[in-house]
Amino acid sequence: MDHGDAGPGRARPITVRVPVEPVEAAVEADAVDAVARIGNLVVRGPLFGVAAQDDGHGPAWRVLVAITLGCPQQARDSLNSRLWFRAKDDAYGPEERRALLAAVTRLETERVDEVAVAGTRFRIVRAEEYAAVGSRGAMEGPRPTDPEPLVPDWSRASRGPEVDDGLVLDPTAPVTPTQVAEQLALRDLCYTGDRFPEDVRADSRRALVLHPDVLLLPPSFTVVERSTNSWAPVSGPHASAHSARRSLDFALTWTWPRMRGLIPIDAAVDVDARTETEGDGAARPREDLAEYAKAAAALRAGRVNRLKFQGTVYQIARTRRLLRWGADGPEGPRPSDVNSQDPMRLHPVLDEEGRIVSDD
Repeated sequence: MDHGDAGPGRARPITVRVPVEPVEAAVEADAVDAVARIGNLVVRGPLFGVAAQDDGHGPAWRVLVAITLGCPQQARDSLNSRLWFRAKDDAYGPEERRALLAAVTRLETERVDEVAVAGTRFRIVRAEEYAAVGSRGAMEGPRPTDPEPLVPDWSRASRGPEVDDGLVLDPTAPVTPTQVAEQLALRDLCYTGDRFPEDVRADSRRALVLHPDVLLLPPSFTVVERSTNSWAPVSGPHASAHSARRSLDFALTWTWPRMRGLIPIDAAVDVDARTETEGDGAARPREDLAEYAKAAAALRAGRVNRLKFQGTVYQIARTRRLLRWGADGPEGPRPSDVNSQDPMRLHPVLDEEGRIVSDD
């Protein structure tokens, strides 16, 4: 099968692989069951990150900054910082450092979506975030075959895998039958309707021609809360359902009590024990924290994916992302994508030896 780059408007052939390992087959069967439960797909909007392609590595790109950022400029700023620190700490010599700092200078002053340095192309990439919604309006939660730790770790020092850690974007990689079905179903995804500005709709139609292929990124997991007629995200995307639960646990035991004035921000508190250590070192009960402690205990009782607290329903939602692909690789930001900030200098000036130059 020909896997050469497809031209504009021409989709690339897809290679299908049939799962043979028991675990893979179970994941595939789980995906088939999920399709039967899905009522609709809801699209939340674009997310952005950074991908890199090294010379001679074919069509594949590796994700350098997770594709989870809310606007293109955030991704540009992340690339700016990575190149600056590489120039400071990891450049092989003055020539490479000059090339890295030249790219940094451009990122400080321009809305540039691709730079090439020392044989590597760095590109701001765009993905569309979406989720499945059941017939009763509930967002899809974690599936039985989604990875879970054998023993849940609720400690704040615990660190699980990061979203897109080590992810390689390869349009030639074989995919399973359910992944093929989802890719084909989403190839024609396009913004329509008067609620979208005309430039957004025009860019969306243009993307179908310039980037006709679709790659599915690994699922992510987000804490959402139910509002009157929709779901709103409470936390950013996480690589696992347990990481999302842990973020909700942190909100219950640390963030929300302080935001709502129940605990001084700098106080040492054990919410589970409902005590506060005050200036004299004495631990005093805080009965107004009982509701938070009870909710945190319920969350830690097992693989809890739905929690009602103070009249609000919180859920661990399984979210998906699709990335469009064209003849020159992954899609970048569209002209109609909104930036929340302007380019700016983020770090001190470096000289050719990697030393910080004083503003004086």
